[in-house]
Amino acid sequence: MHDEAAKIAALDSLIKACGRCVIVTHTHPDGDAVGSSLALQSYLQGCRGIDAPVVVPNSIPDTLAFLGAGMKYIDAEAEPQKAASLIGGCDLLICLDFNAFRRTDQLEGILVGCKAKKVLIDHHPNPDNVSFDLCFSRQDVSSACEVLYTVLSDMPDIAGNISALPYPCRFALMSGMTTDTNNFANSVFPGTLQMAGALLDSGVDRDSIIDSLYRQDRPERLKAFSDMLSSHLTILPGGIACIFMSSSMRKAYALKDGETEGLVNIPLNLAEVRMSIFARTEGDQVRISLRSKPGLSANAFAGLCFHGGGHELASGGKILIPEDIASENEAPAYIARAAARFLQMKGGGINQ
Repeated sequence: MHDEAAKIAALDSLIKACGRCVIVTHTHPDGDAVGSSLALQSYLQGCRGIDAPVVVPNSIPDTLAFLGAGMKYIDAEAEPQKAASLIGGCDLLICLDFNAFRRTDQLEGILVGCKAKKVLIDHHPNPDNVSFDLCFSRQDVSSACEVLYTVLSDMPDIAGNISALPYPCRFALMSGMTTDTNNFANSVFPGTLQMAGALLDSGVDRDSIIDSLYRQDRPERLKAFSDMLSSHLTILPGGIACIFMSSSMRKAYALKDGETEGLVNIPLNLAEVRMSIFARTEGDQVRISLRSKPGLSANAFAGLCFHGGGHELASGGKILIPEDIASENEAPAYIARAAARFLQMKGGGINQ
């Protein structure tokens, strides 16, 4: 507790002393990344009078437009020079929802070279502590939003009074936590429910969050999910489900960025499935999403076979073209071989 109090005091001092602050989150930003970034930006502006732009490595998906619309941010892929200038000119850099600069793709070199004080607020295993001046890193929480919630709650100007946080901050915290728990279906801890209760008690409109996240689908998305599950779902030996979406499939379905979110979770509804894999081609790689049931480590599988990692039951990775496979058509067979090797390892990946 003393150490946490000292870190809160250190963060408070950094915020008081900063002239220009920039917030950065990971590539392909999800609900937790966008939610935590918006929440922190809202707090800094509303409670501390600091204008802190957010730099995202690439665009925020349309499915999260209800959050992105309220955030001042720069898409580094669309405006690389502006993003580099902001990061290079800041004296306080706060990084959210990633454990190492490599998770920011093209921004990695700029962030490493940034001379500002660097703060990490994250919930992923194995944080790169040496690259940051101050780290708030916990794995016994649902999300980066939950870590940020505890940090902001302890700040001297808030002192546990959640209602003192601006409403957009509270709304974003609830939104990000909801997405990273899959609407409280996984990664739920006692503190997660306490956070949700406190935010609801403060007046956060959870119904509007649920409506924005889960009740705004386009027909194209539902048709794609139906087709993928009926025609492109394979159950591999050992209870590993795999869905592969090629670049031509994605184009035919006319899906937008973010609209495949959630597909990987559906096969876990089957009793026989212990792990679910969703693979989709994006440029010169096949991106991998992994979800597993307790007892089989998605994190270990991602690290060993897909250049990735994450959480024990929810991780991500990639298959590189042409380093790992010659073309995207080889992805399903590559995944099947990787799954077989993983299950044949000592312990079959259990609790690894």
